[in-house]
Amino acid sequence: MTEATPDTVTTPDGGRPLFSIVSAVYNVSRYLAEYIASIEAQTFDLSRLQVVLVDDGSTDDSREVLEAWATRAACEVVVLHQENAGQAAARNAGLERATGEWVTFLDPDDTVNEGFLASMAAFVEAHPEVQFLSANVVLRHEGTGELGKHPRWKMYTDDRLVDLDVATSFIPGSSTTSLMRRDVVGDLRFNAGLRPNFEDGDFAVRYLLQAPSRQTGFVGSAKYFYRKRADQSSTLQTGISAVGRYSTVPRDGYLALLQHARGQDGEIPMWVQHVILYELSWYFSSEDAMANSASAIEGELAASFRATLGEIAELLSPDVVDSFSIRKLQPHWRDILLHGLRGTSWHTPYAVTDQFDRTKKLVRVLYRYIGEPPAEKVTLRGRAVPPVFAKVRAIEFFGDTLMWERILWVDARGTLEVRLDGARVELLGGWMGVRTRALGARAIANRFRRPGRRRKEALDRLKVDPVRVLAGRGPVRKQFKDAWVLMDRIHDANDSGEILYRWLRDHRPDVNAWFTLEKDTPDWKRLQADGYGSHLVAHGTLRWKLLMINAAHLISSHIDAPVQRPPAILQHVQPKWKFTFLQHGVIKDDLSKWLNPKQMDVFVTSTPGEYESIAGDGSPYVFTDKEVALTGLPRFDRLHEKAQRITGDACDLILVAPTWRNWLVPPLKAGSQRRVIDSHFFETEYARAWTAFLRSPELTELAARTGRTVAFLPHPNIQPVLAKMDLPDSVLRLSFDGADVQEYFARSAVMVTDYSSMAFNAAYMDRPVVYFQFDAQRVMAGGHVGRAGYFQYPRDGFGPVVDDVEAAVAAVADIAENGYAARPEFQARIDATFPLRDGQCCARVTAAVEALDRPLAR
Repeated sequence: MTEATPDTVTTPDGGRPLFSIVSAVYNVSRYLAEYIASIEAQTFDLSRLQVVLVDDGSTDDSREVLEAWATRAACEVVVLHQENAGQAAARNAGLERATGEWVTFLDPDDTVNEGFLASMAAFVEAHPEVQFLSANVVLRHEGTGELGKHPRWKMYTDDRLVDLDVATSFIPGSSTTSLMRRDVVGDLRFNAGLRPNFEDGDFAVRYLLQAPSRQTGFVGSAKYFYRKRADQSSTLQTGISAVGRYSTVPRDGYLALLQHARGQDGEIPMWVQHVILYELSWYFSSEDAMANSASAIEGELAASFRATLGEIAELLSPDVVDSFSIRKLQPHWRDILLHGLRGTSWHTPYAVTDQFDRTKKLVRVLYRYIGEPPAEKVTLRGRAVPPVFAKVRAIEFFGDTLMWERILWVDARGTLEVRLDGARVELLGGWMGVRTRALGARAIANRFRRPGRRRKEALDRLKVDPVRVLAGRGPVRKQFKDAWVLMDRIHDANDSGEILYRWLRDHRPDVNAWFTLEKDTPDWKRLQADGYGSHLVAHGTLRWKLLMINAAHLISSHIDAPVQRPPAILQHVQPKWKFTFLQHGVIKDDLSKWLNPKQMDVFVTSTPGEYESIAGDGSPYVFTDKEVALTGLPRFDRLHEKAQRITGDACDLILVAPTWRNWLVPPLKAGSQRRVIDSHFFETEYARAWTAFLRSPELTELAARTGRTVAFLPHPNIQPVLAKMDLPDSVLRLSFDGADVQEYFARSAVMVTDYSSMAFNAAYMDRPVVYFQFDAQRVMAGGHVGRAGYFQYPRDGFGPVVDDVEAAVAAVADIAENGYAARPEFQARIDATFPLRDGQCCARVTAAVEALDRPLAR
């Protein structure tokens, strides 16, 4: 590393500064104006402030901006320059020049409020014994400008002095957002090897360990605005997937810090353990999220991380793990830290009863174990009974199954008792919830009344809700008695929900079937024109509310909250309907993190592999044979019919149909199923790759030569910018809105997709497939909705898998040379995946829904 050398020093008259701000600067020119402005706006006397800025080899004009500011600054400004060596090295260089009584390490892409330094100075004056000052961190989302609460916000409801050696619910902020006494810092320096993160936390904890006391000021009035970059490019935002986060940081950061903090008596201060537990909680929550890159770790990296995690767990006090409350620590995370990493067999000393089927008089009982399963015995009225449905679910973390969950559906018509390894276990209302003893049939039924229902009903009687009153009127109840409400999305249809609705109206008039959709959408008009408007209800209207309040079943191909738990209904009643998930497609990835929290009464599947991956023993899903039904998607019936009708030259499309990526746009707004994308979309790898494929001269020539048309069917989220995509005039632009998408599948000579389950539609009709997977590493690491599941594209896919434009075009050409038919290897896979293609999917789904209303035969 080249030694940092001073470029510019501006020193106003005065003695030793009270504060020094040290900032490591690297290619953040676009943020420096705000950073500088926030310092210049301080109400504190700037003659008592020193700012040390270390340019860490920036390749933009950051250095020039800093030097220009130094010539006009009202405070002492020191500008240093060094070759790029990293944030920690730059801070260390700046620390050498820091002369203030207190020092902090403000990041140059962040800002502070006007009273930041004044609040800190006032606190020091009021509490001369304080050793560490921690600022109130506020999240600032760059894309929207919205402010959000930091997970530790409750520590900063006011300005307070806390002794960390005594406090049990406080941890210090990082060095970036905190101030430390320069004399106490002494020779302490940042660990440059801790990448991509935690050098801040490590420095702060080591400082406090060597300080005369742990007297810490939590200064709520001093606000630090942490920028959440829109392009996800900050160290913290990109650090989640870095290899160092699973190797260097846990080993040389967390573990080393715990070992360093361990005193001669072997005790590690509780507050230090809290810091480490707070850090580890982010690993677990990231792994538990439905889409993340934590699952990317595998093999030796995953094994070494788990080993280090085990060493860390050995140093954590069980009492501290049990009592940690600074950030939510899920019960199974605690159990893994306390038991799952130590190589011994264990089971929860209780069982959980969390669901009750009133019609079939079954209760769901859960318990968890590690290692060997315990001997299990369930008794009803003192008599041993087998579970009606049962499975074992894998709870996976960091590349391995660290815990198992036993799921039992058992008869609830009497006093229930569960014994594990011969000992009776208590029955809880939830994981670590309110404890109850052995439950009788009435106790089970009463406890599973909807949350707070008795009290709510009593309160509701004191209020008059016109909608609920109207929904209870005789004519309304008669019209919507035992209603089945079917839908796809709120704003479009033409999926399994619509197809099942049509089938019910045509073949089962005895079923009171209704369909809901936004009024005057293309699909609304199409359904009316086709003669299905009599039972079509506009979503969001009063009539829709009356229908939903009285509905016996809600059946949809989508399971987003606006579909399954519509806020407009929840404000009136707690829904009583049973929910059937028709699915938007065949599940091939692991969507358990997303689907497990959902309430489902019927979970439709279409292939033996899909069924087993969800309901089978050892799968990561909570669903059993009770909920999961192998029926086939209702839309497959229409595919079956179209495949028989459209053949030969009528298959005239080279259909290009990519799926979505979660990282392309901000998340959905509450209560909506629509997304908005902007000009940044065209700069993404996703947009560039698909545009390059569609613009390929070789593809254009192949289509013309073989009498086919290249057709682009983008995901609905891309439709708003489709017109702005630079595509050849020869490319036919298609849309899901108001269109018969299955007609597109039927007309396909070949489908080109990436990871979309639409490939199953094509395969169901014996149409060949090409998988263009240019970003497979990121997607398979969990970057989209799910993680890699049972379906492996090279092994199970219905066509070749390629990763660049040239190979994708070549794969299409090979299929064309084979008469636009799948090669034998891929045709064999198609036949094995769909052993039964008979046009009876709607009938099977209907039977599964009807079975929900029948008591269990005993």
